[in-house]
Amino acid sequence: MKHRYWLVLFLLGTLILSACGQKGIENGVDYPVADFTATNQKGESFEKKNLDGKIWIADFIFTNCADVCIPMTANMAKLQKLVKEENLKNVEFVSFSVDPTVDIPVKLSAYIDLYELDTKNWNFLTGYSQAFIEEYAMETFKTIVKKPEEGDQVIHQTYIYLIAPDGNIKKIYSGLSDMPEEEIISDIKTLQ
Repeated sequence: MKHRYWLVLFLLGTLILSACGQKGIENGVDYPVADFTATNQKGESFEKKNLDGKIWIADFIFTNCADVCIPMTANMAKLQKLVKEENLKNVEFVSFSVDPTVDIPVKLSAYIDLYELDTKNWNFLTGYSQAFIEEYAMETFKTIVKKPEEGDQVIHQTYIYLIAPDGNIKKIYSGLSDMPEEEIISDIKTLQ
């Protein structure tokens, strides 16, 4: 009888602990985001410390992009709208330009106006060198950014990144047509 009691207690404890372990983000990562200093679309200085303690969503785009950046930007705008509808607080959006020589603040502002984007909690960043963004993208976000010698189309991947208040990337998603918006919103709620 005593053994059965301990067995039931052990199984119950195991069940509770395993259920607790499932509350995290499924298939997550834990990459620290390195510091950066940039300039936003308003010409203001913007640093990683501006995002300390906040959840943020990041992507890599450029204004002259001929194909993937427009749908990526539309998906970021869709996520921003869902965050607002779900009344999720303390969530920021960041788009790093992968073509900082071309994407000066006035060019980013024109892009924002063209697509009627809400910049209350969304910063478009530039003001660093091409060498910096290529190295920063690879070292911090584990993604490729490369501006070829010829032409104006920068090579970059189409991911969206979820960064936790602790400053670490927690998950990477597709930023194109198969973007899992419900999963992203659920993961944001998990971090809150």
